Amino acid sequence: MLRGLDISDMLIIDRLELSFQPGLNVLTGETGAGKSILLDSLGFVLGWRGRADLVRQGAAQGEVTAWFDLPEGHPAHAVLQEAGLPDGDELILRRINTAEGRKTAWVNDRRCSGEVLRALSETLVELHGQHDDRGLLNPRGHRAILDEFASTGATKEKVRKAWAALGAARKAAAEAAAEREAIKAEEEFLRHAVAELEKLGPQEGEEAALDVRRRQMQGAEKIRADVVNAYEMMGQNGAERSLGDAMRWLDGAAARAEGALEAPMAALGRAMVELDEAMSGVADAMDQMTFNPLELEETEERLFAIRAMARKHDIAPDELAGFASTLRGKLDALDAGEAAKAGFDQAVRAAEASYDTAAKALTAARQKAARKLDKAVSGELAPLKMERAVFETQITVEPDGPDGRDAVSFTVATNPGAPAGPLGKIASGGELSRFLLALKVCLTQGQNGLTMIFDEIDRGVGGATADAVGRRLSALAGEGQVLVVTHSPQVAALGAHHWRVEKAVSKGVTTSNVVPLSAPERVDEVARMLAGDTITDAARAAAEALLAG
Repeated sequence: MLRGLDISDMLIIDRLELSFQPGLNVLTGETGAGKSILLDSLGFVLGWRGRADLVRQGAAQGEVTAWFDLPEGHPAHAVLQEAGLPDGDELILRRINTAEGRKTAWVNDRRCSGEVLRALSETLVELHGQHDDRGLLNPRGHRAILDEFASTGATKEKVRKAWAALGAARKAAAEAAAEREAIKAEEEFLRHAVAELEKLGPQEGEEAALDVRRRQMQGAEKIRADVVNAYEMMGQNGAERSLGDAMRWLDGAAARAEGALEAPMAALGRAMVELDEAMSGVADAMDQMTFNPLELEETEERLFAIRAMARKHDIAPDELAGFASTLRGKLDALDAGEAAKAGFDQAVRAAEASYDTAAKALTAARQKAARKLDKAVSGELAPLKMERAVFETQITVEPDGPDGRDAVSFTVATNPGAPAGPLGKIASGGELSRFLLALKVCLTQGQNGLTMIFDEIDRGVGGATADAVGRRLSALAGEGQVLVVTHSPQVAALGAHHWRVEKAVSKGVTTSNVVPLSAPERVDEVARMLAGDTITDAARAAAEALLAG
């Protein structure tokens, strides 16, 4: 509930402090006195998007403070807790707008964003008038209004999840189909390339090994004869025989040499061991140099085939084996494509069925709520002197989407037999005000601690009809708090608290002020609203009669 409003340097308001009460609070005044400025200021501190030029001319900044009572269980508590802001039984909002247009906001003396203010405002205040800001006159917002009335949040969340799952299934199926088509476009190349590669069977590191073996065989032809000659020179016909003969001669002479031949004989023994090792190494080399001439030809053919295949695919020879595996994987995916397609198609069908079930449940909930809303609005129209009018919530089919497949529009017929049409086009100004009041009453029932503001909701009505509007507002205010800006004396007379908005000019400066009215002052104000600038005794008497009820 709104308890107070403090405004400084906003438009033509210099300084203004207001204290509001439960029940029906009425604000009256001449046209242009500043009633809309008061609402603009309240909207500013609530974070609503409105006019930009709010700062009073010549002032460095404008400031608005509003404070609310928050009973236990009020939905604003949840917003405060989610935003990490101080919470309690009182809520103080403050917002500053500099002359340069920079805006700063506080909630319970803690800095916050405009988004937080707007989230709080949705739990605190309902502003309503002929230019309704919540979409009552805009068919595009009617579905959201019906959903709020029906409390379809959980059902709608199921639809949104099902829609997201359906979108994901369709996307996966489309991507898989596109991948299959892309592979299919190169199927001929893939099958030919894989056949070539599998026939060749290249292995990692094979090209380097073949190159070494080829060079070995090519070199062996040139040097093997020299190696064979060298081996023969070291063998029985060469150094090995000579060393053996020398060892035997020395061995025969050693006994008579008094030890002089021991060292030479030891060295000769070592030489014979080294010679044996040398001959063994040369023999191994000769074995390696022994090859079939066809092996060289086969080695060269395979080496050249591997290098040609690598050039063909513009990759390194060592990458051929991995490349073959990649191409084979693509072919396997293509060959398994139809089975995979069936799986994707099944997933899409399952997601479509889940969405259809959720969407049908949401449609049923909306249809049930529509009948309930139509009945409730009809019940509200009778006390507003529109008992013969018809209000109907129409639900038609639209393409599937995240919020279901229902288009919702509010239609009215002002007289029996008259064609029904959109709310904003069929009803006259006075009729529209009463339709919107009836709707607002139905849509806000059960909302805890909500302050409802009606901006000239009685425009275009008078006499008994204006009295009916005022009485419905008064009854509505009995359940909470209602602020109404009005030009109707019948509505003003029913207020529990009355303020007059007035404008004054001093030293060439225009300012607006709001003053609470005492009982005698209320008589004069209602009389002015009845008679105009000249208040007659008859007007006072009529005002007293209205105020007496």
